[in-house]
Amino acid sequence: MISVSVSVDVPSLEEGLRFYGEAFGFIKSAEPFPGVAVLRAGDAELLLLAKVSGSCPSPHIDEKRHYDRHWTPVHIDFHVDDFKGSLAKALGAGAKQERLFESTGRPAVAFCSDPFGHGFCLIENRKR
Repeated sequence: MISVSVSVDVPSLEEGLRFYGEAFGFIKSAEPFPGVAVLRAGDAELLLLAKVSGSCPSPHIDEKRHYDRHWTPVHIDFHVDDFKGSLAKALGAGAKQERLFESTGRPAVAFCSDPFGHGFCLIENRKR
């Protein structure tokens, strides 16, 4: 058995809790350590990690943590039943829509970023 959770660095827990709560309905289920919050929505789990902008993410690299829009090869996909409503809710909470794909016979997909520069996709669940 394996379970997966996703950890997301944010400049403050309060900002992260607000965005992921308003945009996707995540609710804080635990705060096991200062600066760490566990969020749940349905079967999904996110860990928010408060990390100051400018801090070093690893002693093995020279990069500094920043919350401007950045690219990473790993991102979160949120699969939703109400695509248009979910996109409007995410945008209203502070997400930015970067691309939108809507075509007949295929689920709609929006490439977005959260207020902290992390990319994510909003994907419409297939109608059965």
